[in-house]
Amino acid sequence: MKKGASLFLLLLTLPAFADTGSTNPMFAAGSQNSIALYTAQGTSPGSLLKLINPFLWDFEPMTNIMLQYSQPIEIFRLPSRMNLSLVQNFGYSHDDGLSFIAAGISWDVSLVNWRGFYLGVGIGPYMRDSGDRYVESRLVFGERVFIGKNVSDRLRLEWFTQHFSNGSFTEINRGFNFTGLAINYSF
Repeated sequence: MKKGASLFLLLLTLPAFADTGSTNPMFAAGSQNSIALYTAQGTSPGSLLKLINPFLWDFEPMTNIMLQYSQPIEIFRLPSRMNLSLVQNFGYSHDDGLSFIAAGISWDVSLVNWRGFYLGVGIGPYMRDSGDRYVESRLVFGERVFIGKNVSDRLRLEWFTQHFSNGSFTEINRGFNFTGLAINYSF
């Protein structure tokens, strides 16, 4: 319980370190659009806690690819982005299959912006084409934690972890966890 309270307090104080006086670190100066390609490896089903604790990861035979279109916004004066995403999950070596296609919207907030690096979190709903043995429902929520780096004026690289689950709306809700890399181009 103490770890959870400490993590919550840390997340509450991170916006105090955000550099709100500069442009949105997730976009090139003057850009109003971006497109990104995310590729990720499954890091085992389970709770949202596994999203940020790599010691709990157990790599699964699952690959996730996501194409994302974004526009810059502000959330509570913090640099943010609004995303429209198409997701393809490839599950292999499973008896019941864990492959799905999904579409969703999400919002990412940059909490820390320092010397070309940024740290953020995101959340949003996604609609899948089918349920499976990990998550029974078609509606899932995606939570993301990411660290990005501006590698040029228009390109950003991000390392991220992402969790998909339905918030225990159904009895079967093991969730999906992923970690991977993304390349983002602003225009």
